[in-house]
Amino acid sequence: MPYVPIEWLREHVDVPAGTTAEQLAADLVRVGLEEERVVPPAVTGPLVVGKVLTREATPQSNGKVINYCRVDVGEHNDAPGTGKEPSDLPSRGIVCGAHNFDVGDSVVVSLPGAVLPGDFAIAARKTYGHVSDGMICSARELGIGEDHSGIIVLDRWLAEHGHDGEELPAPGTNALGLLGLGDEVLEINITPDRGYCFSMRGVAREYSHATGARFRDPANGTDTGLFPNGVAGASEDGFPVVVAEDPRPVHGRPGCDRYVARVVRGIDPSAQSPQWMRERLTAAGMRPISLAVDVTNYVMLDLGQPLHAFDLGRLSAPVVVRRARPGETLTFLDEVTRTLDAEDLVISDSPDGEGSRALVLAGVFGGADTEVSDTTTDVLIEAAHFDAVSVARSARRHRLPTESSKRNERGVDTALAPVAAQRAVDLLVEYGGGTADEAATDIDRTEAVGPMVVRADAAERLTGVAYGTERVTELLRTIGCTVVGAGQDEEGHELLRVTAPTWRPDLVGAAHLAEEVARLDGYDRIPVTVPTAPAGTGLSVRQRARREVVRALTGAGLTQVLSYPFVGDVHERLEIPASDPRRRALRLANPLQDEAPLMRTSVIDSLVDTARRNVSRGLEDVAVYEVGAVTLPEGTVPAPVPGTLRRPTEEEVRGLEAGIPYQPAHVGVVLVGARERPGVLGTGRAWDWADAVEIVRTVAAALGVAVEVRSPEQPCAPWHPGRTAEIRLKAVRRGKELVAGEVVAHAGELHPRVARGLGLPARACAAEIDLEPLLAAVEEAGVLQVSPVLTFPPAKEDVALVVDEAVPACQVEAVVRQAAGDLVEEVRLFDVFRGEQIGEGRKSLTFSLRLRAGRTLTAEETAGVRKRIVKQASKRLGAELRG
Repeated sequence: MPYVPIEWLREHVDVPAGTTAEQLAADLVRVGLEEERVVPPAVTGPLVVGKVLTREATPQSNGKVINYCRVDVGEHNDAPGTGKEPSDLPSRGIVCGAHNFDVGDSVVVSLPGAVLPGDFAIAARKTYGHVSDGMICSARELGIGEDHSGIIVLDRWLAEHGHDGEELPAPGTNALGLLGLGDEVLEINITPDRGYCFSMRGVAREYSHATGARFRDPANGTDTGLFPNGVAGASEDGFPVVVAEDPRPVHGRPGCDRYVARVVRGIDPSAQSPQWMRERLTAAGMRPISLAVDVTNYVMLDLGQPLHAFDLGRLSAPVVVRRARPGETLTFLDEVTRTLDAEDLVISDSPDGEGSRALVLAGVFGGADTEVSDTTTDVLIEAAHFDAVSVARSARRHRLPTESSKRNERGVDTALAPVAAQRAVDLLVEYGGGTADEAATDIDRTEAVGPMVVRADAAERLTGVAYGTERVTELLRTIGCTVVGAGQDEEGHELLRVTAPTWRPDLVGAAHLAEEVARLDGYDRIPVTVPTAPAGTGLSVRQRARREVVRALTGAGLTQVLSYPFVGDVHERLEIPASDPRRRALRLANPLQDEAPLMRTSVIDSLVDTARRNVSRGLEDVAVYEVGAVTLPEGTVPAPVPGTLRRPTEEEVRGLEAGIPYQPAHVGVVLVGARERPGVLGTGRAWDWADAVEIVRTVAAALGVAVEVRSPEQPCAPWHPGRTAEIRLKAVRRGKELVAGEVVAHAGELHPRVARGLGLPARACAAEIDLEPLLAAVEEAGVLQVSPVLTFPPAKEDVALVVDEAVPACQVEAVVRQAAGDLVEEVRLFDVFRGEQIGEGRKSLTFSLRLRAGRTLTAEETAGVRKRIVKQASKRLGAELRG
């Protein structure tokens, strides 16, 4: 995020004296620049000018020599004769280990209560036999330089930083302003469409819009007087540059449409950046490095045009702008060698003119081969306009989000390159003693911004505010647009022909212009109108059904969680066979994590990791569920991605839809540990496979959909082979044939080996429910099915049926329900018995029936139900009534 030092901003726009960072933030937010934070000064508390009155060198037993000084700090002095050290001098006693100063020198003193960079608090303390009542500071201790060999002696320091001949401040003078340390800095948040605000030029312009303060464009020599000799134009004898034909333009746009090159020779390698520049770079969050590098960074921060400085002595003319070759590598300034992509735009050099050596990843990051060093005397300054999309892709491809790429990928002013290059050249000449070549290179293939014809009331149609044509014209001209009348359309609406300024590449349509009008006129002027909710609408049947599912699961004592749908090797840990359709997962082209590149095919895939994480953190009893989508790529047809220059055709839309994988809604459940904890009221009970099955029943019951529970036809991962149920929709009769319903869920206990591999406790249980068939049944009915509440008393019957061991209980229950007919309200299996009394290979299943109707049932009716049950069970299952 950009930093805005107020003193720097004041150079371009009239900011009132005494303006605080909070006031500046309030002004800028009115035009859409939000405050991120206020960065406090690097040094807080009393930092003053001091004059050394006495200096007493005292050798120490460790061989070190320290100085005990009396320093005059003006109004901060101890009273004569009452100080912490006996003295008749109005001063403070300070211990100092440096030796580069003497009596009479003016120095910088931090007094007790001051806090230096690194949260270093100053306090009076006894050391080396004296009380040191403050600290005489070095540049490094104040964060304004790297020199720690000696303290700051003000007359020498001022001379070195361009203030030679100035009168030294009196003792006690506040030194924060003198050293540029006392200012707060505002950090602002910039939206992607406002790239021009990544510069002091852009922020100053917006401050002018917000407050009406006079703006002085730093790119305009007439406004600022920064270019007394003008801006050099293109000449034939400039440094040779070749912009190669682009074989891979992005959306039809070339990678580079303007390239300016300027040469400065004879720069003093030991020349330092001026103090004001270093202070501004530091305040803006950049570390001063060297004059050439600091100048390019400063101009970029000031104007918004990224620059690059080459060591001219290490270049082989001409400079070539081209796309990277397949497999080409480049060693960057961070000393990392990266393999380039064929879509990367690079700056190269070559005597043969074909660009054989890549030097820079254009608009992103420099290379090591032509880096400016501490011996560089001749430099080539590059200022170019690169395609924003190309730069953005390269920066993301190589994970290099630099200050340069942040600006280039948001769009840079196409007219700014020669101005920024001239500013950098002038600074290098002034502070580095260099000489600029009169010849300049400027390859300009930019296209003029075309006008837009828009309705004058476009902003009014979107905001409801009647601005009027005159106000709209005024506001658009304020931001730099050219606006002229364009007659009327066929319906009689007034039209305007608007040409956006070169620094606003984001203004490409009527909606963008309407947003600018609303922003500058004030969002607070837009009326707040609460829309009236139309009657008779609300949640769809499907939406209500999903909410009922959540309500039912929460009511069952489970906790809802959300997990990322991205998975890795979970299918191996679930022991799902390679031929299983669940292993055919969609692979992401750009996953958030390399270890999770696949989309889940069941909710359990990701939910088991959530349960494991809770268990690993000491939560032994876990009952969680998630309602979410799974991705099933079966049948998906890859489709080309259409461009953005036009609306896709119907055929392209159908192709895109065919390329979207099926994403049904599922419910995943994981149950671990105790369902009922042991205590004074009971022994407790662990979650078991029957609980997982009952949860599926609960979901189906909440939706009013009948389901049947049966054993799976064959064991399947990740379930326990003997403690798993398959839940299907209720079977339907088609003619004489009874057709089994669709499988909607599996529930039960996880295989012990799977639970161990997942890091879950033994006997962990789970369920996976496919909601789509259940929701489809609800949508087909049009309403959620609910059982009527009958006021007549129920009749109860118990039926014990003896069947072969191989007959599943669910099959017996289905026969019981069918035979009982509409009178049955509930069927519940409450006892299973095996023993000699009923014979080997047989079992007795006892069902409790609750019968109810819209009348009081007679004994004959209930007996008839019992008789039908026994008859149907005997006929279809070979069952016998247990005596």
